[in-house]
Amino acid sequence: MKKISKAKIISTYASSLYQAAEQTGLVERVLKDTELLQDLLSQDKQIVSYLSNQVWAVDSKKAAVAEIAKKLKLSQEVTSCLEILAENGRMAELSGILAEFKHIYYRQHGIEEVEVLTVKALNAAQDKKLKTLLEKKLSKKVLLTYTIKPDLLGGLIVKYGSSMIDDSIQGKLTRLEIIMKGGQ
Repeated sequence: MKKISKAKIISTYASSLYQAAEQTGLVERVLKDTELLQDLLSQDKQIVSYLSNQVWAVDSKKAAVAEIAKKLKLSQEVTSCLEILAENGRMAELSGILAEFKHIYYRQHGIEEVEVLTVKALNAAQDKKLKTLLEKKLSKKVLLTYTIKPDLLGGLIVKYGSSMIDDSIQGKLTRLEIIMKGGQ
């Protein structure tokens, strides 16, 4: 029997959820539901462990998922997806599926996800300027995600797609060290 990679499983379920949302015209609603679930999972890491536990019967998992969906007032598309995950023993991949759904949404709506590594948080003016510059450079709407990395010493690193712009002091020192050693 051929083993399917975890990434392929996540991608397949997320794509199916997006297609279902598109067919019903509820993409925005499903996005909100997936964000709500992501928040819930980040607050209580045990939920996925409980729902992916092999000791639980599938019917019990489906009942628990239905109850969660009812309390959170989740759309039918998300509820069905959760039930299918419980039925197929794929609840362990829930966080990945929710994140991949969001990535698919961003791609479909022309939004570029950009990760910015910086020593300290940027102020509102710096954030706005960086976002404007990146939107102009990429010709897309940009969604910035910041990560604080004190070891950069200063400056920042910008990552998007398969590209990276390293304008950190640490990066400059590393490049200078390579040049001084005769590596370039």
